[in-house]
Amino acid sequence: MTRRRFLKRSLAAGMVVAAGAATLMPRKANAYYSGPPSDHFDGTRFYNPGGRSPKGLADVARLYALEDWSPWPVVVASPNPPDRPPAQVTGGSARLVLVGHASWLVQAGGRNILIDPVWAEQAGPTRFIGPRRANPPGIAFDDLPQIHAVLVTHNHYDHMDLDTIARLWRRHRPVIVTPLGNDTIMREAIPDLATRAVDWGDATDLGGIVAHCVPTQHWSARGARDRHHALWASFVLETPAGRIYAVGDSGLGDGRTFRHVGGRFPGLRMALLPIGAYEPRWFMESQHLNPADAVQAFRLCGAADALGHHWGTFQLTTEPHDQPPAHLQRELMLAGIAPERFQALSAGGVTVI
Repeated sequence: MTRRRFLKRSLAAGMVVAAGAATLMPRKANAYYSGPPSDHFDGTRFYNPGGRSPKGLADVARLYALEDWSPWPVVVASPNPPDRPPAQVTGGSARLVLVGHASWLVQAGGRNILIDPVWAEQAGPTRFIGPRRANPPGIAFDDLPQIHAVLVTHNHYDHMDLDTIARLWRRHRPVIVTPLGNDTIMREAIPDLATRAVDWGDATDLGGIVAHCVPTQHWSARGARDRHHALWASFVLETPAGRIYAVGDSGLGDGRTFRHVGGRFPGLRMALLPIGAYEPRWFMESQHLNPADAVQAFRLCGAADALGHHWGTFQLTTEPHDQPPAHLQRELMLAGIAPERFQALSAGGVTVI
């Protein structure tokens, strides 16, 4: 690494640590949630039952200052034109569109559901902190149909975009469902917002589509002093086209969460699995799947097909922008899985099931 790049990364690391230390400083042991202990909440903080935890701020500084980051182009062009979704999808079909990164529009049963909607140009606490968007959303905000529900898996900035949630609330008044504690963050930013806070195992009727909140191996924080104060999760949607397993972020760990979901919801029709933001493994293994892990997760949950996301929009980690889909193809071949069963979507990509 050149001295110039070292200094630039060191400055970035310092900014990340400083921003984390200054952002959302809680005034009590848990800033967002108070409730009884459970097998994933110790009375103060949430945790992964498998014992996996994220790295600390010193490791974050090491990641930014010392690791060699692959340069991304300013614009990562999507092969897809912007999508203009229909007003609704009825009958026995479901229409899925990757808006970008981990943001999805799912249309089924006459309902339109957004998952982790992020239309922001930057994924961070301020316009100076966080990676910039490398491609525009695959659906223009004004081209969205009436949105009936919004599911937010956890509170990281690339998944919980408060400005987008506020815009959706003002325009559509959707049902908003999010794991425990995240509702507090949303209401502090949007005082008139109505949300439904759910725990692992809870089910929410979205008007004929049922959203089940299921475990995932991850973590939460908006700053340096609120780690694990809110819960993280994935969702299984019961639709007329079958069960759709939507994973926002997850590490593989011992595979227990994917086995659990596959056992509780046999016959999953589709799994939406993250395949990017995974290098270096010493830092990311406990929190993000790499393509090999994603293929293993696909097999463990037993889904018929899968779609890969969480790549090519925000540079969160060190791998090249186009590496995740290439490595996914290699891992599918090694596992003897037909490539059409697990495809990596780009922004604006549409799949109908």
